[in-house]
Amino acid sequence: MNRPILAACLAVAALAGLAAPASAQEVVRIGTTPESYPPFTWVDAQGKLNGFEIEIADALCAQMQVKCEWVLQSWDGIIPALQEKKFDAIVASMSITDERKQVVDFSDKYYDSPAIFIGPKSETIDISPAGLQGKTVGVQVSTIHANYIEAKYKGIVTIKTYDTQENANLDLIAGRVDLLLADSVALLDGFLKSPEGADFEAKGQPIRDPLLGAGAGIAVRKDDPLAAKFSEAIKAIRANGVYKKINDKYFSFDIYG
Repeated sequence: MNRPILAACLAVAALAGLAAPASAQEVVRIGTTPESYPPFTWVDAQGKLNGFEIEIADALCAQMQVKCEWVLQSWDGIIPALQEKKFDAIVASMSITDERKQVVDFSDKYYDSPAIFIGPKSETIDISPAGLQGKTVGVQVSTIHANYIEAKYKGIVTIKTYDTQENANLDLIAGRVDLLLADSVALLDGFLKSPEGADFEAKGQPIRDPLLGAGAGIAVRKDDPLAAKFSEAIKAIRANGVYKKINDKYFSFDIYG
């Protein structure tokens, strides 16, 4: 083999060697919860993930030119599972809070919605501390809503926590709690629009408070450059119309906030 041909072959081999690691890095494992949280996330009868944030995450992966694989993990163990490298990122309506930023890094927000109380239509309920005196309020455990009710209403209401929002909803239906506090979209566009939610309504106005975080972001391990990559991809799909197309399938308003 003469030298020019040998040099060309070596160059091709070198390029192939450089391409191999990039290909190996093209899979990003995303953790989310199997619990039903419409319209953001739910699993259908065929076991397929559906919902606004599933489509948003898939669009972000396409923008980043990586292949994303979904991993199901219960909410209360989702940050430890990230740290144990069971997956690389969390897309599960996780609000960006100072407390969580001590253990994970976040992308920019990909949506932002306030909290709200809901209760029976048959009852007039004032959501002020005086109005909720002696009431029982249900919240999902390890959430910003649990933190908020603990900070603002401790000693005023009885707080019941649940492993999933779905189980909290069931206890409201059964009359075991007087109210729920949760994400306004999950309740107003999810539960209250279902047949099971027909007898319930929002109480008071949507709540925005620093305790409720700065929107939902994608959590990654500390110092992982994926956070910045996701942030750039969020900006890109906001600019190119992909975000709006997905948004408009689920909402009559811009959920980005």
